[in-house]
Amino acid sequence: MSDFIRWPIFSLLPEEFLCSIKTALVFGNSGNEAILVTHDDEVFGIGSNLSSCLGVGDQQNCLLPRKVETLCHKKLCDLSFGSGPHVLALTETGEVYAWGHNGYCQIGNGNTSQNPVFIPTILPVLQGKVITQIACGSHHSLALTSEGEVYAWGYNNCGQIGSGSMTNQSSPRKVASTLNNRKIVSVVCGQTSSLALSDTGEIFAWGYNGNGQLGVGNNTNQPCPYKVTGLGGIFMVKIACGYAHALGLSDSGLLFAWGANSYGQLGTGNKNHLVKPMEIASDKGRFIDIAASPSSHISVACIANGKLYMWGHCRGQAVTTPTETNFTKMNEVFACFSSPPLMHKPLVIEREDTRTVGKCVGEAFNDQETSDLTFMIEGKPVYVHKAVLKIRCEHFRTMFQSHWGEDEKDVIEITQFSFVVYEAFLKYLYTDKVELIPEDAIGLLDLANSYCEDQLKKLCERIIKEGITVDNAAMLMAAAIKYEAKKLEEFCFQFCVNHLTAVSQTDAFAHLDEATLKGFVQKAGQRGAFKY
Repeated sequence: MSDFIRWPIFSLLPEEFLCSIKTALVFGNSGNEAILVTHDDEVFGIGSNLSSCLGVGDQQNCLLPRKVETLCHKKLCDLSFGSGPHVLALTETGEVYAWGHNGYCQIGNGNTSQNPVFIPTILPVLQGKVITQIACGSHHSLALTSEGEVYAWGYNNCGQIGSGSMTNQSSPRKVASTLNNRKIVSVVCGQTSSLALSDTGEIFAWGYNGNGQLGVGNNTNQPCPYKVTGLGGIFMVKIACGYAHALGLSDSGLLFAWGANSYGQLGTGNKNHLVKPMEIASDKGRFIDIAASPSSHISVACIANGKLYMWGHCRGQAVTTPTETNFTKMNEVFACFSSPPLMHKPLVIEREDTRTVGKCVGEAFNDQETSDLTFMIEGKPVYVHKAVLKIRCEHFRTMFQSHWGEDEKDVIEITQFSFVVYEAFLKYLYTDKVELIPEDAIGLLDLANSYCEDQLKKLCERIIKEGITVDNAAMLMAAAIKYEAKKLEEFCFQFCVNHLTAVSQTDAFAHLDEATLKGFVQKAGQRGAFKY
């Protein structure tokens, strides 16, 4: 299968078995270990089994998969590894299992024995809490609860547990201090550092800081969470950690980097370390995703058009500026250029549809030779098939009933929507895909609302969210209100509040109608936007 072809550890596995895999995580000192979860919810380990990290009950190496009985049918939804090495697994119900090396209490089961844990063990301290995210450093671990609380355990020689001391922690302990009364939405680990992102867009860091990887403006270790500096007024939505550097992504698509830079992993064009965040690659476009691994010195980022960039320690070379790749998935970059070639997060495989009906239907869109109906929009034709439209859309199923006049027509003229919008809608019915800029997606959102197409409405909202800017935020918010897209309205509103000064100076904001403007000001005031 193409998803696994770049990973040598899978080269001996039969295609039938590869087709059964739903989730895979490659780890180990040389990318020579993996945990696999099948669509039938069975779990397997394969590889060198250092410190019993395969979870199969012993330390025997294996070239072919061995079943991890303890984790089968537990509905695993995430996996994370530490280079210590140890492994964490998270279930859909929010339970955490741990196994592997325990020389520094990183398993978190309360046992201070340095012997490896051969079988995945559920962490009793976290039972009763719904864990939504897990992360591993070299010898420490983090877990995030559904209520936004952070728990940490393991090695604490640099304060990476965030407990205020340097004492190792053998079972999960809540990270308090400056995180009290804050809701955390994401956690990541460097080798010996920890980062957390709050729902207010702020980043907090603690642990080792010899290379400035905490981003707090100095090189002093921090045993308690400390707010990352230099990001005032910028709302951050994603964080990632490499071995000793960090990346941050803002809600407006700005990319920031800080920490160690010996291999150019900050993307600044040089190898100077940074003790606080610096915006990079502003000329590449709007960034929508970032990735790094605490086991390597490589950075990866994706821009809105899907292009992937990489920089840092790339296959032994120091690449100091973001370089465009031909990859389509971030994990492919790590497979081919990271040292070691690990996965930065689990690879999730959607079950393939072996039928070709979808492909054939997609290719039939706008095919004049096979069509039996033409839509004319702004004088331009779009060729379609009544049967496809009736199958895909309730609006057309009703329109083409025998007692309606449209059922007898070969050409139908559309006047209430633009050509760009209506063509995109018809193409969506054939392909399930939408390719529009946010400003045009607003028109499609109007159509989706009128035709009661809820799935299309969600796609339009995603496009708008990924393309929102200071210049168009007010207009997009007003449109979301008009079309009763509540979640989108809240997203646009929050973006406007995050960038209130800049948004209020735009033409779009100046053209808001009186009712919308009044509602925005009242709501912003209730959220504390105008506090002195």
